[in-house]
Amino acid sequence: MTRPVVALTADSTTVNWNIWGEVAACLLPLTYLEKVERAGGAPLLLPPIVDTVDAVMGRVDALLMSGGADLDPALYGEQPGKFTRAPHPGRDASEMAALAIAEERGIPVLGICRGLQLISVRRGGTLDQHLPEHSPTVPGRYDPRTIRTEPGSVIGRTLGPSPTVYCHHHQGIDKLGAGLVATAWSQDGVIEAAEAADPDAPFLVGVQAHGELGEDTVPLFEAFMAAARETASRRH
Repeated sequence: MTRPVVALTADSTTVNWNIWGEVAACLLPLTYLEKVERAGGAPLLLPPIVDTVDAVMGRVDALLMSGGADLDPALYGEQPGKFTRAPHPGRDASEMAALAIAEERGIPVLGICRGLQLISVRRGGTLDQHLPEHSPTVPGRYDPRTIRTEPGSVIGRTLGPSPTVYCHHHQGIDKLGAGLVATAWSQDGVIEAAEAADPDAPFLVGVQAHGELGEDTVPLFEAFMAAARETASRRH
């Protein structure tokens, strides 16, 4: 069976590469691509170049919105807080455009960390700009955390009642966007996942933790790919 093509949002930054220093690059951790491939998909990087989004999104079967930099607080009507990092306007704009096209086409969407936040903000939600108790114990490392899921939800069915996930976030959902329902929580009540409130709506799920890591999230990616295959079958 032909693999469904999944657009994965990528970041832009500068890197030191072999003998080259300060090279402008578009990149995404390999673990995202490996998780999509393992679940049966064909990953395709979507660069943060807004003028290319329409062409790419018209040719893919699903959208994965990856983790990364803090969203610009102006997107949800606030000023940057003390701990909020500088925004990436090009990435914000291109991902908002990609999500709009995905929802218009009715193709599956999976949001990871920043991706969940963007899904919610696009629907009028707001963010808590700093959750010190949820920041990583060691910068640059992911902390394992057991979360509680809602029975019967997509998250509950795929991850079970108390999966272990890997977190590296200092922000989280404050007010959840319209048409979404929370489906997982941390031990202190922070929203760890949300999905489309209408069970008949196309696949739309976001997780606050880094779902590209660990084994407990494999079934979520498999469900995402199953939905993407349905999209691909309609398109072809």
